[in-house]
Amino acid sequence: MTRVEIGLGLQSDKRPGDYARLAARAESLGFDVLSVFGDLMFQPPIFPLLEMAGATRRLRLGAACWNPYSMHPYEIAGQVAALDMASSGRAYLGLARGTWLGDIGIGQTRPLAHLRDAAGLIRALLSGARDGYQGEVFQLAPEAHLRYVPFRPEIPLLIGTWGARTAALAGRIAREVKIGGTTNPAMVDVMRHRIGAGPVSEGSPTGRVGIVVGAVTVVDEDGARARALARTEVTMYLAVVAELDPTIEVPTDLLARVKERLGQGDRVGAGALIPGDLLDLFAFSGTPEHVAAQAQRLIDAGASRVEFGTPHGLSADHGIEVLGKRVLPLLDLEPSW
Repeated sequence: MTRVEIGLGLQSDKRPGDYARLAARAESLGFDVLSVFGDLMFQPPIFPLLEMAGATRRLRLGAACWNPYSMHPYEIAGQVAALDMASSGRAYLGLARGTWLGDIGIGQTRPLAHLRDAAGLIRALLSGARDGYQGEVFQLAPEAHLRYVPFRPEIPLLIGTWGARTAALAGRIAREVKIGGTTNPAMVDVMRHRIGAGPVSEGSPTGRVGIVVGAVTVVDEDGARARALARTEVTMYLAVVAELDPTIEVPTDLLARVKERLGQGDRVGAGALIPGDLLDLFAFSGTPEHVAAQAQRLIDAGASRVEFGTPHGLSADHGIEVLGKRVLPLLDLEPSW
């Protein structure tokens, strides 16, 4: 049995220096992993990740996720190789199909082929193999190879998805699968079965693909204020993922009203529509004790990593401090499963 990891997910909307400060503090508080989101219209995740690599010595680091529609796998390979070198081998490679790309005119056809080929081409480049890669979407000529030596010839792969077919693909090629935007323990079992639909993973040394669960987090001693902010922060994600969870039934009219408010630019009004029981399935929010109980349910359900996402608290610094000092000590990270 492996100890469950606890990570932080950061949005790339901060100023230079902020990432290093937050990363150094997270490491000192005992967190295991730092992820940077690759959401549309935010800073490219490589900038925060390189800054955080220089400020830490132990934490694993990665983008959750890069997507092969807006960035060619060759470019992704170069960026993750740079991160791995800067962190002395602490990088992970996160891939997902991405969201909201229609806003910049990018279609998302053949997602399985894009993800499979991206992973294959990146692995071929990092390994130094000279036999190329021939995929449905991406190809690498046999004579094409990196003109530098990566820190490691293979970097652990994480695939972000809610989908059954992509999860089955991850079961064959990935080390981890991330379900983003949920705190629902029932989804861990759903994802485990979906991963198991494929052969044993070639990307995991144990053959067992880890399940990462992450979501918007707002923790504070003032639980009511924390939950009010979480409602506002979770709306943009709820509008995307609520219909992807097969274990719950979100009223169609509720989602329609949330999306309508979002379309009007009223995130606060959209968030106010979300009832408390639904909020607890899509965000970590409230007092330290409440957030710890939410995380423990995910751990007990079989999550290999719990990721507390932006904004963390009423301010990022205070939220990370409370998570480290008040929430982490309440968690049993060595479950019986």
